[in-house]
Amino acid sequence: MIPSRSLAAALVAGGLLAMPAQAAGPAPLAAQGCLGCHGPNGAGLASGARLAGRDAQELATLLRDYRADRRPGTIMNRIARGYTEDEIAAVAAYFAAIR
Repeated sequence: MIPSRSLAAALVAGGLLAMPAQAAGPAPLAAQGCLGCHGPNGAGLASGARLAGRDAQELATLLRDYRADRRPGTIMNRIARGYTEDEIAAVAAYFAAIR
């Protein structure tokens, strides 16, 4: 019989059990609003996609597309409209750094 700790380690190593996202430090103010829909550390929820670990350029492009109404969304178009370029860069960098 494998002890439960060893079993968990084996499942993680085998990719069968995902580890929770590890924050890259305190979320910048602009990113804190994301956590309600996208979960703690941007790990994803049923209502919001996973942001943690995604490419920073991809996230920034998505936010710009929402802001310009080039990408359909339920609420993201309205939220992204309030972000400056610096805030978009900070949000994208923060979530990309989470592992």
